[in-house]
Amino acid sequence: MHRSRGLSLARFLRRLVLIGLVALAVPYVLILAYASPVVHPVSTLMLADLVTLKGYDRRWVSLDNISPNLVRSVMMSEDGQFCRHGGVDWGEMKAVVQEALEGETTRGASTIPMQTVKNLFLWNGRSFIRKALEMPLAIAADFVWSKPRTMEIYLNVAEWGPGIYGAEAAAQHHFGVPASKLTRQQAALLAAALPNPITRVAGKPGPGMRRIAGVVERRARNAGDYITCIYE
Repeated sequence: MHRSRGLSLARFLRRLVLIGLVALAVPYVLILAYASPVVHPVSTLMLADLVTLKGYDRRWVSLDNISPNLVRSVMMSEDGQFCRHGGVDWGEMKAVVQEALEGETTRGASTIPMQTVKNLFLWNGRSFIRKALEMPLAIAADFVWSKPRTMEIYLNVAEWGPGIYGAEAAAQHHFGVPASKLTRQQAALLAAALPNPITRVAGKPGPGMRRIAGVVERRARNAGDYITCIYE
């Protein structure tokens, strides 16, 4: 009897480990699939909105149909080294770890590839477990996807308000224009909203958000060599 129970427990644990390994492998398989431009990935937040019957607005558009103003603003706001790193900005990551060891309040060190894989495969909220899963996924995504493809996916899955995902839906919702027609100011406001799109409303910015957007707009105007991997 005891031996039978032991074998049953061992089989259960083996199956649990196998399920865990499969779950870890699925995102890497999807990264390969998402390299194709005909595939339009959805995020975990979109899936959650579907499961809870909230629904969402996302209208996929190619990178060619997204204003360069938004691309520049998002890059200079979220990941100024996007064209130069391999998915993880190790210099920035080292600085954040050092701050944490010294007991200081840490800033975000997520790159655009890291935010993209987080949106596609993981969950919101800070945790070491999520970050440990996020970094190898970001490295794999940066290796498989071109820089323009990474930016295209990111700008089509980023959240810009409750149930509002992607540049096209955001541009229409907040400014009543297509993503291709976003002005520098509008693009900067959308970029400024990304860290917290629920409390930072691009279409109704307060004085603080306008100041942040002004900084983003100036950086985007002077982006120059920082964006050569997208626009040569």
